[in-house]
Amino acid sequence: MKSIITGKWRLLCALLGLLVGSFAYGDTAGSSLKAIPLDKVKLEDGYWQSRLETHAATIQSNIEHTAGVVESLRIAGRYLKGLDNKLTSYDFWGISDLSKVMEGAAYHLAVHKDPDLEKQMDDLIDIIADAQREDGYIHIMFLPDRKAQGCYLVANERTGMTPYSKIGETNETYNLGHMYEGASAYYLATGKDKWLKVAEKNARHVNRVFFEGDSNYNGGKPVMQASQHEEIEMGLCKLYLATGNKLYLQMAQKFIDIRGVTEIPPQWGNMGPEYAQQHKPVRDQRKAVGHAVRFGYLFSGVADVAGLTGDASYMPALDGVWSDVVNTQIYITGAVGSGGSSEGYGAEYYLPNRRAYNETCAAIANVFFNFRMYLLTGDAVYFDVAEISLLNTSLAGVNIAGNKFFYCNPLEFDGKANPKGRGGRSAWFGCACCPTNIARLIPQIPEYMYAYTEDEINITLYASSEVMIPLKSGKVGITQKSDYPFDGKVEFEVHPEKDQKFALKLRIPTWARTKQFMPGDLYYYTDNIKPKWTLSVNSKSISPKVKKGFASVKRNWKAGDKIVLNLPMPVRFNGCIDKVKFNKNRTAVTRGPLVYAAEQIDNDGPVQRFFISNNDQKTQIKTIESGILKGVTTVSLKAKDVEKDNANTPINMIPYYAWSNRGDNQTMILWIPDNAKLAEQNMNHIKRGSN
Repeated sequence: MKSIITGKWRLLCALLGLLVGSFAYGDTAGSSLKAIPLDKVKLEDGYWQSRLETHAATIQSNIEHTAGVVESLRIAGRYLKGLDNKLTSYDFWGISDLSKVMEGAAYHLAVHKDPDLEKQMDDLIDIIADAQREDGYIHIMFLPDRKAQGCYLVANERTGMTPYSKIGETNETYNLGHMYEGASAYYLATGKDKWLKVAEKNARHVNRVFFEGDSNYNGGKPVMQASQHEEIEMGLCKLYLATGNKLYLQMAQKFIDIRGVTEIPPQWGNMGPEYAQQHKPVRDQRKAVGHAVRFGYLFSGVADVAGLTGDASYMPALDGVWSDVVNTQIYITGAVGSGGSSEGYGAEYYLPNRRAYNETCAAIANVFFNFRMYLLTGDAVYFDVAEISLLNTSLAGVNIAGNKFFYCNPLEFDGKANPKGRGGRSAWFGCACCPTNIARLIPQIPEYMYAYTEDEINITLYASSEVMIPLKSGKVGITQKSDYPFDGKVEFEVHPEKDQKFALKLRIPTWARTKQFMPGDLYYYTDNIKPKWTLSVNSKSISPKVKKGFASVKRNWKAGDKIVLNLPMPVRFNGCIDKVKFNKNRTAVTRGPLVYAAEQIDNDGPVQRFFISNNDQKTQIKTIESGILKGVTTVSLKAKDVEKDNANTPINMIPYYAWSNRGDNQTMILWIPDNAKLAEQNMNHIKRGSN
């Protein structure tokens, strides 16, 4: 099998002496897994390949919508050069949005040659570089003499008037973290280092200001305070992986270790110490609290630092907050952050459906966190959560065409207004964190598929693909054929460069091997189906034990050996524990890793009128043959219609991620009542028109 490792990436790996562009954790928690970088995985025709092809439209749409940020940076650069005496208007987080789009473009370029896109990126990088001060500072919000210029600036007791004066309330270091991630990704994708040099210059500046003291900032005293909006921790780890400079890893650890230690911010409306996870030292935290995106970014950074430094003292906190999420605060779609007023975690078991906030960014942060926990521990239970968050809520955040988005992801919709106030998807938002986060998430998907140690290969996310994996005993090529997530049959062919012994480990998801759809205490299957997964090597059935979510096959492999994994995907019915009052006497439908929902366009009217009275009924599965949802598997089952005197009627369902792709103002429901009374209450809500 021909290697698909590019010469450029091989050279960079050799120069840096570490696995760049990917994560290579130590054995902090019993794992030494390395993820295969995305450019070394060649996707074939299939589910993810089609999503990545569409994603080019997402990147261009995002670039167009961030033009205002680019213009602000251009004006700032002209001001610093003395070419203009005016400054741009106030900008709080725009640089972060631009950096995320550029990060996504970098991942795209790592796999697809696109001279026009690369030229766009180089032009943008020139503008960013011009907006950087000599000392490394870069932020549109604060520049010298800004107050004297009479510019519009929302600066007050909360935000301050000078750089870093109110770091607990502003997004300064959040923006920088995204820039570090984007600059690292572009360097690794192209070998061009101009943006990387900007990022490194800024990181050295941040180190001086925060941890050493700089006479031009904070009266020369080290700021020594954690940012309210976490992100710089992950960004610094990426910068370390791209450069090998340990300063950045040390900085990431310092930002984590001062959180909740050097300063606990006062309450500001609903933004108190817990809002930004600053209420206690990170190592002492065990509960998921505060803003859900910030939480996910923080503990993603903690997992990075734990893995890259080998510091196991973070593990009790990582285990504790993860357990709290999956046992008390996660939706069946993998969404987190039910509280609209705080964009964050609410009380335990507070999981409303219509009023669910469930920010797209929070689901993406949940993917990042759980993927890192998987690499850190080698336990697939974390990847099971990551997959559900990815395939359901994260993908629900963008339409199939790739140019319209959801900020919030409710589990029931009345057809009028979701928590962001409109009856469908939006092309953009005033706070555009979600579209730009989608722009950088989807191109990273190939990196989630394969990981390895010296003598083991883990396969986690199934998709038709080819890869070459460098084990200690020699390279191993693997081809994979799959229609996952719509079909559970996955075929592999192994091509070691010589006969060699190693373990091939295949993930057997929670939904396929237990009595529940996803990890945690919240959800369970209510049907009597008992599917059994199977595995064969060269047509011979085997029954390996499952350990940490993987079926491991250790043998002497030869070129052409074939493996077939079958994960049965019957339609399953799910219940929820009584502590979640919103789901009492309701059923959720799943198939494989996908959660299903009923949408109005498929059901001749509001879907709130249905109820299901039998969880062990026959179901019909079909594949859509044409239109925007071509190739999507649908589910039909028997229900009763309260608008027709409880008459028997079919209810047609599509994957939750695919709803709102065929017009606005479409009612939708996921948790279907099991009695007429609840269905009537649902319909009364629709008729009242209240949200």
